[in-house]
Amino acid sequence: MTGVDFIGEAGRVYADANAASLRWLLARPLLGPGFLNSKQNSITLADYSSEDGLRAPAFTYGWIQGRGLEALVTHAAYFEASDPDLARSIDAVARPLYGILQGLWARHGHAYFCYDADLEPIIAAPNGSIAPQRQPADIYTYSDIFVLKGLIAAAARYDRGSLDGYLAQLPALVEAIETGRFQMDERRMLSTEALAAEPDDIGPRMIMIGAAGMLNRIGRPEAAGFAGRLVAHVLQHHFDPASKLLRNVPNGDACNVGHGIELVGFAFDYLPVQADPALVTQLQAVLLASFNAGFTGPGIRLTVSTATGAPQSPYCPWWSLPETIRAAALCYERTGDPLVLEVWRKAHEAFFGTFWRGTPPLAFQTMTEDGPVDYVPATPDLDPGYHTGLSLLAAINVAERMGAGRSLLSNTGA
Repeated sequence: MTGVDFIGEAGRVYADANAASLRWLLARPLLGPGFLNSKQNSITLADYSSEDGLRAPAFTYGWIQGRGLEALVTHAAYFEASDPDLARSIDAVARPLYGILQGLWARHGHAYFCYDADLEPIIAAPNGSIAPQRQPADIYTYSDIFVLKGLIAAAARYDRGSLDGYLAQLPALVEAIETGRFQMDERRMLSTEALAAEPDDIGPRMIMIGAAGMLNRIGRPEAAGFAGRLVAHVLQHHFDPASKLLRNVPNGDACNVGHGIELVGFAFDYLPVQADPALVTQLQAVLLASFNAGFTGPGIRLTVSTATGAPQSPYCPWWSLPETIRAAALCYERTGDPLVLEVWRKAHEAFFGTFWRGTPPLAFQTMTEDGPVDYVPATPDLDPGYHTGLSLLAAINVAERMGAGRSLLSNTGA
């Protein structure tokens, strides 16, 4: 199969997969006041119940709902042309979810990792203990990024009058990342003591860069001025010239290769066509090095050694493969490098050949060399169209721009 044939066929596969996974999600009963319900075990396919501890329906994860809102809104815009009925079904769930998250954001001034049945922020420990989460106004978290991104995307589609207000809150979030007031571990009490104990990890800047492409798509690129600064910081402080990997922590050995790949995808998603050629070359080098170091089967290892490239974890989470598809597609569109196309092919084959169940349209959450394992990468809820759907959608758009695919949704509409 030629490169053009592969890209066209891949685009059709991605459009069908996204449509099917959205229909699966929309068909599930909503939780609480209207939260997305992806509380299903990816191996047994059993729905989680009150017997499943922190996986139970009583616990609502801000991460998931914020990610889900951004994913739904973005897919609704895409499917308007090819499947207006699906777009209307998405909007029917996304609009109320937007209202719910608006209320929570206004109520607390922040978003939180975990909420109890009364929608109060809590710390829920694996042993079953629950404590109220502290709510310091000046400490920000990943949940703040995901929920604010979702609110911005939804306001742009449903509520333009509120858009400027949400955009105006981005600088404080970026400033928290840049001045050491961003706490990564949301399973601990939010506090200055917890902040002081955390390393200078690549994660917060990487995730924040992901807002830039969305801001461009909603027609507000001026709000994304922080992205170039964050990318430059990561490449200056985390890039290892010898291995071309991005260290989790400056001068540390551990490398979350999925995060490095995700950053490349986010960067290419917002960079202008006439981006600095040296930056494009460096980002491509990070993509190739990260994939080659991490892809040891059946997917991409969670962490590897920067010094030796040896795997430091047996786990291969599902999300790093669609993130590789996004990064490789966007990179290949710019450079046409056959090595990048080969990375795209390998990630595609691994994801759809090993992780993707098809029936139902979801991926095994985590695998090792021995097959699927019941290991939760971040939250027990399955992906609501964020890592998988938005990554594949970026590749669909590449296929369409490159002329390799027209009307990529198959005749089945699945």
